[in-house]
Amino acid sequence: MNALEQDAPQIRAPIVLLHGLCGFDQIFACRRPVAEYFPGIRSYLTAGGNRVLVPRLSPTAGISTRAAELRAYLRREVGNQPVHLIGHSLGGLDARYMISKLGADDRVLSLTTVGTPHRGTSFADWGLDRLARFFRPLLRKAGLPEDAFHDLTVDSCRRFNEDVPDVPGVRYFAVAGVCAKPWLGAEWWLPARIVGKAEGPNDGVVSLASATWGERTDVWHAADHLNLVNWPNRKAKKRGLWRDRAADYGRLLSRLES
Repeated sequence: MNALEQDAPQIRAPIVLLHGLCGFDQIFACRRPVAEYFPGIRSYLTAGGNRVLVPRLSPTAGISTRAAELRAYLRREVGNQPVHLIGHSLGGLDARYMISKLGADDRVLSLTTVGTPHRGTSFADWGLDRLARFFRPLLRKAGLPEDAFHDLTVDSCRRFNEDVPDVPGVRYFAVAGVCAKPWLGAEWWLPARIVGKAEGPNDGVVSLASATWGERTDVWHAADHLNLVNWPNRKAKKRGLWRDRAADYGRLLSRLES
């Protein structure tokens, strides 16, 4: 049976998918969606009878700003109804901050972080040291802040973890990716090498050690940072080996109400 022939489990509470750095919910052209940050995942979970929400947060704002945006979105869209959060990359840190610091702990049943750099990423440190002078003018011209890049450094995340404890009563899970070079696209070679040298196995930008969190961490292999949210791995797809990840999100749901 094809994995997608099996319906996603239906759970009672809404599911909120949170994008990462420079992310989006959908991109439209001529009023039609042409790209999704979580391709195929929302539709798969919705087909199983779930209510799935995908907020659009400021792409490069700092964690505290994005967390406040998320809190306002949830108040508007679900009111006092409890939710399950699934946050990719920076989105997982936004959710942790909202739960711990913005009084949302009684409105969140669980948080599953996916490729989230809980302990930072060495590539953020490397990039701020070497690339900031090139990208800072572009961000300013686009009217975008650069706070998120600073928030993802190893030292910033160390301070974040000291100040933002997990909240009793909320269940925390994680997914980490590990992608060896034969499956990595060329765009990941530099960050993967930098992170690998400093932190070990990684998904191209976030290490297994940094992504590990909560009561259980699932490790998805041959998955780069964007494969984790179902962006196809070009090398695997070319060889006919790409496996759609949407059903993996269905399996994540199966433990949320256990």
